[in-house]
Amino acid sequence: PEADTRFQGKHIVITGAGGNFGREGCIFFGIRGAKITALDLNKDTLDETVSIVKEELKKAGLDQDSIVSFECNVTEPSSVEAAIDGCVKEFGTPDMLWNNAGYQGQIKPTLEYSVADFAMVMNINVTGMFTVLQTVARKMEAANAKDESTGVKPFRYSIVNTASVAAMRGTPAMVAYASSKAAILAMTVSTAKDLAPSGIRVNAISPALIGPGFMWDRQNDLHAKSGSPYFSNDPEQVAKGKVNGVPMKRLGSIEEVVKSVAYLLSDDSSYTNAFNLVVDGGMSGGVR
Repeated sequence: PEADTRFQGKHIVITGAGGNFGREGCIFFGIRGAKITALDLNKDTLDETVSIVKEELKKAGLDQDSIVSFECNVTEPSSVEAAIDGCVKEFGTPDMLWNNAGYQGQIKPTLEYSVADFAMVMNINVTGMFTVLQTVARKMEAANAKDESTGVKPFRYSIVNTASVAAMRGTPAMVAYASSKAAILAMTVSTAKDLAPSGIRVNAISPALIGPGFMWDRQNDLHAKSGSPYFSNDPEQVAKGKVNGVPMKRLGSIEEVVKSVAYLLSDDSSYTNAFNLVVDGGMSGGVR
C-alpha cells in the first residue's frame, strides 16, 4: 500500500459499507491514504467497519480520523442528502463514489416470487443507487471548474456502480435481483454519457461467485431450497456446479473485486467510461 499513491488525499464515498465488499473497500482505500465516507443503513455493521478501519489505520501509522460514517437509507432522498452534505463538510467534495449498497431479495422461482419483495429490490438497488449517484454527482459537477484554455471541464471524478453477472445471465430463481442489476448496467451507460460534460466518469463492476464465506454458503443453501430445476437440492452440489462453470475453476475473492473497483475509480482507467468490468473468472465470457 505504501507504494500505491493513487488514492492519497482523495475523498471516497462507499455505500453498503457495513457489508463484506464495502468493508474491504473502506480498508483498502483507507490504508492507501484516502479519506473515507462510509454509508450504511445498519448502524451496528457500519460501526464495526469504522472500528476495523481505524485499527488498520493505526497499524499503518495513518490518521484515524480519515474515516467518517453516516447511517443512510438510500431509498429516502432526504437521508442521502443529509449524509452527503455531512461528508462534504468533513472532507470536501467527493472525488470518487463506490455505489455499492444493495439487497439480494428472495431466491424463488418466478411464479412464487413476491411482488412486494420485487418492488423492494428495485427500490433499493435501482432507485436507491440512482439517488446516491445523482446526489454525489451534483456535488462533483458544482465543484468542477472549466479549464480556462479549453473551456471544458476536466475529468476529475469517478463513479463505480456495483452490478452483477446475474444481470447478464438472468440467474434463475433471482428474477428481482437480476432485473435490478440489469437496470444498473443501463443506468451506468446513460449516466456516463450525461455526466461526461461535467468531468465525471461512470462505470460498473459485475462480480460473480465470490467466496468462500457466509454469503456464498447462504446463497447456495437458498438455491438448493428454491425448488428450481436448475439447481440441485444439495447445497454442496450447487456450489460444485457453479465452480465447474468457471474456466479458472475457483471462487473469486473480495480483494480481487475491490482491486478491480480501484482500477475503475483511479486514473489508471482515465479513458474508460460507460464500461462494465466483469470479475467472474471467465464464467460469463462470450462474444455478443
